[in-house]
Amino acid sequence: MQTQLAPQFANTPEGIEAAHILEKCVHCGFCTATCPTYQILGDELDGPRGRIYLIKQIAEGAIPTEKTRTHLDRCLTCRNCESTCPSGVQYGNLIDIGRKWAEDNTPTRPLAERITRWALKEGLTTPALFNSAMAFGRLVRPLMPAGMKRKIPQVKNPALAKSTNPYARPQASHSRKMLLLEGCVQPSMLPNINSATARVLDALKIQLISAPNATCCGALRYHLNDQDGGLSNAKQNIDAWWPLIEQDIEAIVMTASGCGVMVKDYGHLLARDPHYAKKAQKISELTKDISEILPALQEELIELIGAEPKNGVVYHPPCTLQHGQQIRGKVEGLLSSIGIAVKLCADSHLCCGSAGTYSVTQPALSEQLRKQKLAQLQIACNESGATTIVSGNIGCITHLQHDETPVLHWIEIVDQLIEQKKSASA
Repeated sequence: MQTQLAPQFANTPEGIEAAHILEKCVHCGFCTATCPTYQILGDELDGPRGRIYLIKQIAEGAIPTEKTRTHLDRCLTCRNCESTCPSGVQYGNLIDIGRKWAEDNTPTRPLAERITRWALKEGLTTPALFNSAMAFGRLVRPLMPAGMKRKIPQVKNPALAKSTNPYARPQASHSRKMLLLEGCVQPSMLPNINSATARVLDALKIQLISAPNATCCGALRYHLNDQDGGLSNAKQNIDAWWPLIEQDIEAIVMTASGCGVMVKDYGHLLARDPHYAKKAQKISELTKDISEILPALQEELIELIGAEPKNGVVYHPPCTLQHGQQIRGKVEGLLSSIGIAVKLCADSHLCCGSAGTYSVTQPALSEQLRKQKLAQLQIACNESGATTIVSGNIGCITHLQHDETPVLHWIEIVDQLIEQKKSASA
């Protein structure tokens, strides 16, 4: 698709990148078949092809309207369309450019929207604010409606329920070392995910360490159109990690696939920054989702846990893993190797509706997608006999919480099995 860039975009990096992406699109419409918002709303402008057309119009000089911005806002950035596009259109990069252009050239958002977006950017990425809010929320949780309760999950660790400090990290030193991005909300919302990861890797003779000055991955700000703020987060992480990178760190471990897809993109996002480009590229190369690390240690895990049949699970693959990072089959293969039968629900490629802050900024669409996903997951549980749903991203895990079936990070299941084996042999 040919694009004649307007003068204000013609010589800008964003304009040039957008034109390169747009020229790959042949308007075939394959993407609409897998777009969650198009399936719900049935509006061409609420599907990837229509949004691409809107961005092309802006690139060629058309003035975006609030309606334009609304259609772009409704995109989940699930990137399902990228998985089905036969032409390799990098829609995720294009939608970020288009949203920024629309934000910069439309009237200021209503006050309520501005307050909500500011609170999300500042509250979720500032540990002191978020931790205090989470602690207070847990106190009044019984009084809250169901929707709010999901945002404040109960902290549990079944494997270590009798421990005096169930979230303590292993203190052993190993020759193999990896870095962990703690995340901005995960340590307070669901601390057992990172603790379980540290324990599993420790059992495999790998030391997991954190950099004290690391911060939010930047995705939250970046996708709310505070792209400068998102890049500032990225640079802070690079500065925090770099001294450790120089000490032969093997990998940067991601336990939240939403963070992983962002950090893997640092090389692209900072490619034109003379001070950070090379470091950012190295960071991207080192970044691995935990599901990419453990398959290489499968034999060691089998020795620790055994391969005999165990309780099965239903797995919800996050969009940021299967579409954003194009990682499929690794979780299923790993769990199957240690005796856990894994079932996917129907339409497992579709988004659950969490999508970062989407459940707050687009609550009606998000809830509709959640109900659809939960219905499919419950059918899969009933068919397979599984009593647990697992995923690999904190946004999906908290969004899908409900009364019937617990939703955990799959690494917590591995951690529980290792602990059970230790207890049985003690």
